Amino acid sequence: MKVLVVFTFIILSALTSYARTITGIVYSDSTLTAVADAVCKLYEGDVQIANTTTNENGLFQIRTENKSALILEIDKEGFCGTVIIIDAGGKNTDLGRIELSYASELAEVHVEGSRALESKGRTIIFPSSADLKASSPSLSLLQKLPLVGLETDLLSRKIKVDGSQPVIIIDGIPSTMDQFNAINPEDITKIEYSYITPQRYVDKGYKGMISVTLKKRQDGGQVYLWARSAVNATFIDGLIQTSYHKGASQFSVIYNPSWRNDQDAYDNIYGTYTGHDYELKIEQHDRSPFNYHTHALRLDYSFVPGDRTLFSVRFAAVPTLSKMRLTGDVQNSQLGNYTINNSTSSKDFTPSLDLFVRHEFNEKNSIEAQVVGTVSSSDYRRNNNYLFDDGHNDSYVNNIDNHRRSLISEISYVHNFDQTMRLSGGVQNTLSHNRNVYLNSANNYNPVLTENNNYIYASFAKQFTKVYLSASTGLKMFWTRNDQLHRHFIHNMSSVNLAWYISQSWFLQADFGYTPYIPTLSSLTDYMQQTEPYMFQNGNPNLKVQENLTYALTANFKHKKFSATLKTGYYDFKNSTTYDITYLGNGKFLSHSVNSDKDNLWMGLLQMGINDVHGFGAQVMLRLRLFDCHIADWSRSLTSFDATLNLWWNKGPWTISYYRKFPGKSLNGYQVNKAENMDMLQLEYRPDRHWSFGIAWWYMFDKKGGRYPYWNYSPVANLYIDRYIKDSSNMVTLSACYTADFGALFKRNTNRSLNNTDSNNSLLKN
Repeated sequence: MKVLVVFTFIILSALTSYARTITGIVYSDSTLTAVADAVCKLYEGDVQIANTTTNENGLFQIRTENKSALILEIDKEGFCGTVIIIDAGGKNTDLGRIELSYASELAEVHVEGSRALESKGRTIIFPSSADLKASSPSLSLLQKLPLVGLETDLLSRKIKVDGSQPVIIIDGIPSTMDQFNAINPEDITKIEYSYITPQRYVDKGYKGMISVTLKKRQDGGQVYLWARSAVNATFIDGLIQTSYHKGASQFSVIYNPSWRNDQDAYDNIYGTYTGHDYELKIEQHDRSPFNYHTHALRLDYSFVPGDRTLFSVRFAAVPTLSKMRLTGDVQNSQLGNYTINNSTSSKDFTPSLDLFVRHEFNEKNSIEAQVVGTVSSSDYRRNNNYLFDDGHNDSYVNNIDNHRRSLISEISYVHNFDQTMRLSGGVQNTLSHNRNVYLNSANNYNPVLTENNNYIYASFAKQFTKVYLSASTGLKMFWTRNDQLHRHFIHNMSSVNLAWYISQSWFLQADFGYTPYIPTLSSLTDYMQQTEPYMFQNGNPNLKVQENLTYALTANFKHKKFSATLKTGYYDFKNSTTYDITYLGNGKFLSHSVNSDKDNLWMGLLQMGINDVHGFGAQVMLRLRLFDCHIADWSRSLTSFDATLNLWWNKGPWTISYYRKFPGKSLNGYQVNKAENMDMLQLEYRPDRHWSFGIAWWYMFDKKGGRYPYWNYSPVANLYIDRYIKDSSNMVTLSACYTADFGALFKRNTNRSLNNTDSNNSLLKN
């Protein structure tokens, strides 16, 4: 019996030796008394693994066998919450004395310990108070953080990951860029980022994911007002957001108007078109002013009858009106000299209604369902007029009305086996009906185009101590039909992510992805339109599916306030879609889509940053890309280097920042594009937590403003286009922001992760 008791004691000691204990004592920083009943929650990434409350003496103790880096959140009603990062390891941790401030005295969340960590394939960042004070609006905060592959554009107020829009999630709810721009930076507690796209969003064309967690406030309803205008150009943006709740209901309204009117936009074209024994040399100088205004409106209503159920209804409408004129002189070696006087206008209206429900059966199982209906219309008008020196005129009219109806439905299920393993899956269906009315068609051609897109997906994730594995797959079944063509596409979409968290400072990550891109309805539409005296345009019903294979390896190092990331990737784009120009004979050429035979890209990226060194911070990104493309007997390679530099310094209510982009080139088939140049010097003043004022100087000392050069190296069309917008040269903008909270915060305890919207179109515009 004694031997059995000793043996049992040894076994229990061995088992408990793998666990670690996290302890601490919570005090009020103003009264210096213990805070009882404070809620202490322990997370690994975004998964809660343990929780407890403080006793009457403010003491708490949490035991866990998890040795990875953890997040401890401490909350108490009436106090501002605290977030503490627990370093990886197996040793017991005594956090000692933790002080909380009353919410009425300090309206922000404290973050202690490291400001960033890597977990489950994501970069998790707790912005420091210095970062938040130096960031207005919230988009400028993303520029200051070590988020690899994320590109921010403060002028257009958009973000991209590897050239595409990422999924944006706010408090567990997929959201729009307008909603992110309406966030007060001081309200941000945590940002989670990944350049790997969650499987359920791959079919929608997203790239990467950024998730924002807002701090828990006792004051709830909010008004957010933001406006920006250029002093020396017609450049106006605005955003109004207001939210309010009563009982189990919450209402919100977002209105985002935008207006541009650029009169000094120019295009200079030099090139040669070659076909058989025919050669056409052209030199063209155009002035192409344009203007547009949008009025995005969104109404949200949410109803939470209990802690586990959520109903919501959204209505969105985005009316857009755009106009462009083009006047210029052309020297044409075959047709003689002539002048151009073209005009283009487009009226687009896209209202949609979104119904959503979510139910959590228990802590391990949840289900979501969504239905989105959209009825959109587009009135496109293009008049092309050419006056030749010999006195005769040519004109081509492309007037098209497009009407689209679509219905998107999806159901998704998530099951958490335990704290380390998760399985999710779902099915999505999109039905659409498009009618294009070609108003000037001689035979009254009014094609009807329909699509039926079915997507089934599943994802599995597992944490093995310091190694994290996630594998996802999906089956896309796409049917499309018009009056002349019926196409079927059945393709797989898969990805694998493997991350090794060597220590709190080092981690390695390997990624593989396979993603097909189905040709759009507009690119498949077979209807020829004349756009120039010598040029026609058409879709290509014989396009193949583009298949993208991605291989990437990332190494990341963090030490205190310094971070560095080295990423290398190889991208194989099979049947990549590009534009080609062919000779039709009789002095006429055709522009249409084709598939490349080979299109590869190798990329190497180095990103380094330092934050909050006496108010100073910096981020620099260096990238080298090698392109290789083959089409039939034609081939071309391109080596490109680009970089970005972001510097800022904050002192009290003042922040001065400088951003510079060194643009690189990209090769897509025959086309070479150089990215837009940009630099900006900005001064911000935040007198209190409600108001923020800013003045910015864009495209400094550049007489041409924004530049967008383009080359075409096709054997048939050898072109160089020099496009620039002088309106943006030395542009000065003024901005103001006001935010205020009122009422009591509506606490939503359920998350929403489905966010389907309709963005396809069957209209081929030129």
